[in-house]
Amino acid sequence: MMTRTVFHSDLPIPPGEYLAEVIAELGITKDELAKRMSRPATKLSAIFGGGKAITPDTALQLEKVVGVPAHIWTGLEAEYRLTLARQHEKEEERKRRDESGLLKKFCYKELARFGFVAKKTKTSEKVLELQRFFGITSLRNLSGLKRYEGAFRRGGRNRKRSPEALAAWLRIGEIAAQKAACKPFDGSKLKNRFSEIRSMTTQLPERFEQHLQNILSESGVILVLAPHLPKTYAHGATFWLNPGKAVLMLTIRGRYADIFWFSLLHEICHILHHQYKQGVILENDDLRDVDQALEDEADRFAADALIPPEAYKQFVETASFRKEAILRFAHHLNIDAGIVVGRLQHDEHIPKSWHTQLRSRYQWKMELDG
Repeated sequence: MMTRTVFHSDLPIPPGEYLAEVIAELGITKDELAKRMSRPATKLSAIFGGGKAITPDTALQLEKVVGVPAHIWTGLEAEYRLTLARQHEKEEERKRRDESGLLKKFCYKELARFGFVAKKTKTSEKVLELQRFFGITSLRNLSGLKRYEGAFRRGGRNRKRSPEALAAWLRIGEIAAQKAACKPFDGSKLKNRFSEIRSMTTQLPERFEQHLQNILSESGVILVLAPHLPKTYAHGATFWLNPGKAVLMLTIRGRYADIFWFSLLHEICHILHHQYKQGVILENDDLRDVDQALEDEADRFAADALIPPEAYKQFVETASFRKEAILRFAHHLNIDAGIVVGRLQHDEHIPKSWHTQLRSRYQWKMELDG
């Protein structure tokens, strides 16, 4: 029986190289080996190069033909595949180290605090968590994906804005929407619920949040209230997960209630009238992904949906902007008084300092838990 001392190496050496040496010593060509084994020469050649594994059946055939025990062949094959796996693991580790400088840009600390990624101590493990979070093999590939291209688009006045943080914020909405169920999109059904949505403005988030999400999902819109991430400067975003499911994202950074409701209806306008089903309409402090004319249209839509134009016109004509008058007008419309104050301030009917006590701020549960 032929025996041989096998030396192991950190380099992946295919068992086929050893097989080539064995048959050379026996004076057998590769073609003859194939005939002896009743195998096509083309398939057997893949074993010599390591492209095809030596299976237990093949190992038994080799034992019979060349005299080397089958367990030697299976052992060499296992060692080869294990060495390849280790080499691949080292290469992946090196790639993750190369991407470690992106962790802060993608707000890993904040994502872990809110539970979107696992809390890890090793840098390479954090990178792996982020790759899993985005569903991507390399963080550097992210800017080439259509869902996030708006985040990475250059331009705008705010040079401190982080495209990576904005992409992470959008991914929060994408994941939440993928898990959420909703009925097929129906714009008419959504419009018919406006008065009900308007009445929620008088409630606190813990009272209206679930109800609002239910109303929107019944119309084919998934509402995602995402936590604020540093350097995103994001207010809201809309995109379509599929033709029947729209996603409406709003940041839940502590903010005035009237701004929240205005932003909500602003984004609803984009969904109803500016259906960019292949892209993202993103709103932040200095980045607008659509024409200003469309932004102005969404602003008018939101303002009119909260306060009917004719009612607002009549109220303004009275020129009575005392606290009691504002409270009566808001009660008549069944909306939060802060919405009236915010509108009057925006339209410069009253100074910014007037009636600020009527403008309430929301505190969101996720912010409290975080």
